[in-house]
Amino acid sequence: MADTDVRDRAWRLIREQSWSGAMNMALDEIAAETAADGGPRTVRVYRWNPSTLSLGYRQDPDTVDWAFCEREGIEVTRRQTGGGGIYHDTNGDISYSIVAPKDELPSSLMDCYHLLCTPVLDAFERMGVAADFAEKELPEIYHPACYLRELHPAHDIVADGRKISGNAQYRRKNAVIQHGSLTYSVDAERHLSTFTGHDVSPETFRERVTGIDEESETSRSEAVSAVERALADWAAADDGSWTDDELERARERAAEKYADDDWVRRRPDER
Repeated sequence: MADTDVRDRAWRLIREQSWSGAMNMALDEIAAETAADGGPRTVRVYRWNPSTLSLGYRQDPDTVDWAFCEREGIEVTRRQTGGGGIYHDTNGDISYSIVAPKDELPSSLMDCYHLLCTPVLDAFERMGVAADFAEKELPEIYHPACYLRELHPAHDIVADGRKISGNAQYRRKNAVIQHGSLTYSVDAERHLSTFTGHDVSPETFRERVTGIDEESETSRSEAVSAVERALADWAAADDGSWTDDELERARERAAEKYADDDWVRRRPDER
């Protein structure tokens, strides 16, 4: 499916908002239900407040330094998408989601990734960051941490050979959700401290991961605006907002699922 086909549909842009980690994940689900029920497709930009460690769907909770996260006020939630954990710093992370009905997007996972990552790459270009898909897989450094796993050409975006954006998809019965993080500023020490049982140094982390503030002179607010404009232009989206009903359902979903200890701390063999 071409980009022009995407623009023929009705999309809404929800500009950057700050939500808890649990609420951010719940809003993705609710947006999918809205799109599947004939409502608008959604492109949105969001912030994690407080800073949050999001675990991959099957990640072992024993890889988390729970004491550090509690002491530092870092929320821990679990994504529907796979992969390793990601520390989303309130100031150092810029996240986005794209949500649309499944039958309007390519059935091929690779084709779908390349289509939905188009505005992400455009955003980097607007910021003056020379970023593109990883050309080759790089060896894994530490499996529990998403940004230290093997780089995958399908969905990992690099700048100057270092990862700057991770993207993931999951498919519900009638909708596709792609969400991802663009690293604005790297805090290697804090990111690594959310995990336990490793000997990865901050220097090693920085050799694998870079941030927008290292690759350009773009301020965070300018970077957010670039992502918003890229998403809006790609989808021909109108400015929009959540309905009261969507927010109510998202709060219920967050409480019963993404903020619930049983969901967050469940072990892989229990899923």
